[in-house]
Amino acid sequence: MSFVTRAADKAGLLGSIASAMGCASCFPAIASLGAAIGLGFLSQYEGLFIRILLPAFAGIALFANAIGWLNHRQWHRTVLGLIGPVLVLAAVFVMRAYGERSGWLLYPGLGVMLLVSTWDLFSPAKRVCATDTRDSDTGSVRKG
Repeated sequence: MSFVTRAADKAGLLGSIASAMGCASCFPAIASLGAAIGLGFLSQYEGLFIRILLPAFAGIALFANAIGWLNHRQWHRTVLGLIGPVLVLAAVFVMRAYGERSGWLLYPGLGVMLLVSTWDLFSPAKRVCATDTRDSDTGSVRKG
């Protein structure tokens, strides 16, 4: 399960970044970076990216980080992992509901996703188990 959630987290990050790079009119800063590395042809699929792919990939990352809580039980990692996808989904909502540019939500969201994903890549979470207790009579470890 740990490998699946880590892979889903990375896929959500990469998909969200690639989707944002294809939307030149919505997110010009990251779209210009995408055009510079040869992804300019994605602009013809801008509607697909904004309506379907960006929320889907952010949702995958959100789901993977939420499920990751079951594996490692570290609240600080989980909260940081959830902030990025929530900001990206909020950016999509603001843009679709109000028709306004929402780069002020998207860019920090992608940045947080990138930082947390890099942190997870170099320092994978280990399960924190607070239920181990010592038996006072025998001194052995008892799981409770």
